[in-house]
Amino acid sequence: MKAHPGNWLHWPRSLFARLMLILLLGIVAAQAMSYALVMYERGLAGRDMMLGNLEKDVASSIAILDRVPADERASWLPLLERNNYRYLLDAGITAQGPGNEIAERISASIINAIGSRYKVMVNAIPDDPKHVQVHLLLGDGAPLTIDLRAAGMPVSQWLPTLQLLQLALLAICAFFAVRVATQPLRRLANAADALGPDLKGTVLPEDGPTEVARASTAFNAMQKRIAGYLTERTQILAAISHDLQTPITRMRLRTDLMDDEEQRGKLQHDLDEMVALVREALTYARSLHGADETPCRIDLDALLDSLRCDYEDAGQFIRVVGQIGHPVISRPLAMRRIMTNLTDNALKFGHEVELTVQVNPHEEIEICVLDRGPGIPESELDAVLQPFYRVENSRNRTTGGTGLGLAIAQQLASFIGARLSLSNRPGGGLVARLVMPSSQSLSPMVAS
Repeated sequence: MKAHPGNWLHWPRSLFARLMLILLLGIVAAQAMSYALVMYERGLAGRDMMLGNLEKDVASSIAILDRVPADERASWLPLLERNNYRYLLDAGITAQGPGNEIAERISASIINAIGSRYKVMVNAIPDDPKHVQVHLLLGDGAPLTIDLRAAGMPVSQWLPTLQLLQLALLAICAFFAVRVATQPLRRLANAADALGPDLKGTVLPEDGPTEVARASTAFNAMQKRIAGYLTERTQILAAISHDLQTPITRMRLRTDLMDDEEQRGKLQHDLDEMVALVREALTYARSLHGADETPCRIDLDALLDSLRCDYEDAGQFIRVVGQIGHPVISRPLAMRRIMTNLTDNALKFGHEVELTVQVNPHEEIEICVLDRGPGIPESELDAVLQPFYRVENSRNRTTGGTGLGLAIAQQLASFIGARLSLSNRPGGGLVARLVMPSSQSLSPMVAS
């Protein structure tokens, strides 16, 4: 998924990353919510416990301070002090802060504990709603202040560590769960990638969960059906090619007996085109099984030089520039057919044909077939690689052709793991570029 310009927050591209992100965000949110609820509950429990203890403790503490002599009361204060409240022998802070629930509950609790014997006044300290003071007068008229700070129950030091460990455990479980869930999709994608034009892909195991087994079964059945359709198409083309040989031969014999040389020449030309079309169509169909050829180590420089010599023997001059210098792993027959089709196309539609070979900056073997012909419109550079597509208005109208030469080259290029592309040359002409991955090359040491 592409991000919109200026939007830095966007989904990751892989399903694994998306599921992990969703699960992790959900786990973190759940853990944070659990921690917040725990802290809230502990706060309520701490407040209730404080009020309960205050109600039980304050009555006895006030009674003690009221009965001891005034000069001894100060010595009792440390004994009566608690974690969240203490006693002061003065009027305290009488400024009234905004009323709150804590002050009201404390007031009600103390009144309930000491009854109506003492006149109690409770006020919240300004700017600190959790700080409350309770004011009253002892029996001798001496002021007494209970200084109280509402505090929650302390959190154990191991609680945050435990929550982090839980979060890590859940993240690990989520990782393996997502990995198990996406593994069948990864296998399906790999099998689809391995399903080359020869349709001899990997048979997926039909086990695992019901949905996965069903998808694997459907994919395997699809491979078989497509392979059957392809075999049937090849057989039909082969049968048509074979059956057409007899009528074409009879027609040739009849044209040879014709007295009109002009008509005989035209008919022979039409028959030659029919033969070429049938042979090219059959070759294209058979090229779908080009991967049946076993890859082996070949000398690409020698293959190109042999190709150059064959064309020179036929009276057509081409030039080979550059060399690899070491063997490569490829399919020699497919490689030779690709180069022959590209070179024939260059000679048919152009001149000054040149073959260049080099290792590009990406450590890939790059072979280019260049000509100085009319070129191809930019909008049709991809279309001409499709079968039976011809650009007669941009190339030489007298050349003819079946429209299958480049399609066969494209088909075979995919078999040998190469990429075929076309581009126009500056100054006129066409460049057919064949790029082979570096994984197919051998180092000079291994080649020797």
